[in-house]
Amino acid sequence: MSTPERLIEATRELLWERGYVGTSPKAIQQQAGAGQGSMYHHFAGKPDLALAAIRRTAEEMRATAEGVLGGPGSPYERVEAYLRRERDVLRGCPIGRLTMDPDVIANDELRAPLDETLDWLRERLAGLVEEGRERGEFAPSLDGEEIAATIVATVQGGYVLARASGSTAAFDAGVRGLLSLLALNSPARLDG
Repeated sequence: MSTPERLIEATRELLWERGYVGTSPKAIQQQAGAGQGSMYHHFAGKPDLALAAIRRTAEEMRATAEGVLGGPGSPYERVEAYLRRERDVLRGCPIGRLTMDPDVIANDELRAPLDETLDWLRERLAGLVEEGRERGEFAPSLDGEEIAATIVATVQGGYVLARASGSTAAFDAGVRGLLSLLALNSPARLDG
């Protein structure tokens, strides 16, 4: 792995674990096995490196979500696959973690990849709900944008509850509850 790649990956990990303030240039250099000169040769400073790391994290999250949401199955099955996909629940979401970081949120450039990713996810989920409505899989009364926001809130809130309790039980319960509500609003599932 090249030095810039090691620096980006180290920064991604540290941002997830410690947040922006807790991620010092020295810690990045130590984790990446790179010297100060190398870091500043490739990046203008911590904000530049953090932006590269946040963009990479956002791209990875979108690719992972698309792999499930764009996969086989009905819209309900793809939403279910997204909600049940393997996650490091107790570690939380790297994007969600950064949205709670006041230094990231205060910086428009650092916040932009987070906003773009969450907007993309809500739009993608809303599209699946709309597809499900058109196919008769979801009740016509369901609003795609509202359900998408509910799905994202369930996942992000589930991370928070799991981390607070030290157990994945709250996350899993939230997922089961949301899937039950979606199934209740599925004429195809009620008839079948």
